Formats: sequence, C-alpha cells, structure tokens
Amino acid sequence: MNTLSYAILGLIDKDQLTGYDLTKIFNDCVADFWSAKQSQIYTELKKLVAEELIEFKVVIQGEVLEKKIYSLTPKGKETLLAWMSEEEPPLPQSKDIFKLRLYFSENLSPKQLQEKFENRSKAVFALLLRYQTKLNEYCPETVAPQSAGDYLLLKGAVTSLESQLRWLEESLEFLNKLRK
Repeated sequence: MNTLSYAILGLIDKDQLTGYDLTKIFNDCVADFWSAKQSQIYTELKKLVAEELIEFKVVIQGEVLEKKIYSLTPKGKETLLAWMSEEEPPLPQSKDIFKLRLYFSENLSPKQLQEKFENRSKAVFALLLRYQTKLNEYCPETVAPQSAGDYLLLKGAVTSLESQLRWLEESLEFLNKLRK
C-alpha cells in the first residue's frame, strides 16, 4: 500500500467520512504535510474497499443525492496500527521550487529577486495567519489526548512558518543592502 492509503485509513479512523470530506481535509487540515488530489482519493477509496480495509454505507441526502460514508473495518484498523508502529524512514529531501529557483537566481535582476522574496513573504504570512487562527482554537492546558497530534502538528507548522518568515525578512534586508 502507498502512504496515501494509510493517510486515508488514519483520517477515517478519526471519524466516518465521505470522499468529499476527505478531499476537504487534504486541502485544509493536512495540507501542510500531505497532499492528495480528489481523483487520487477516490481511486484509493475503491482500492481500500476492495481490500476490505474500509466499508461504506450509502446515505440519501435531500431527495436524491446519495453519499457514501466510509468507516474502518477491524482489518483496516489492524493495518493502520501496524503501519504506525513501523520505524520512520530517513528524513526526506524536500522539493521546494522557490529554493530551487533561488539557487539559479544569478539569472534574475536584483528587482526580480526582491519581488520573488516579497511575494513569498506575503504567501507565507497569509498561511501563518491561517494556522495561528486554528492554533488559537486550542487551549494547550486542556488539549484532549485524541487532539494532541493535531495540536502538535499545527504548532510545528506555525513554528516552521515563523522561521521561514524570519529567513525571508532577513533575506530581503540582505538584498536591500546589496542594491545600495
């Protein structure tokens, strides 16, 4: 099985979900550390049903809209727990297009380079605000055990974005000095 399959098992283990719900979660809650397209999610759901790791019930919403609500089977729970118990792989090499382009920045004018950093700063700041808003919904002293992972990942994402923003701001200062 691929990692996306395990991610889907884990999300369905947290709560019974539709394919639409899963797509929203991948676009929002887990987007900082894992991504999946809607087509990938639905393909994996079919495979997981065929492997008897998840099951679904069809619910009628409104007058004619059918939706499938997925839940984990005992076999699916066992598979998820076995995967979670495995040793962690070596740290992956990130693929960051911004940094790759920066590596070749001698091909950009100082103004273009500065604009790239300014635009990246704005994007990082917007994402940071979004994550801080989510983080503020938690009270660290009363985080429930089942929410601890969510809280810690969100806290890590905020810390990482704050660090990235500092680097971007320092880089802009450096570039401004070079232009003088």
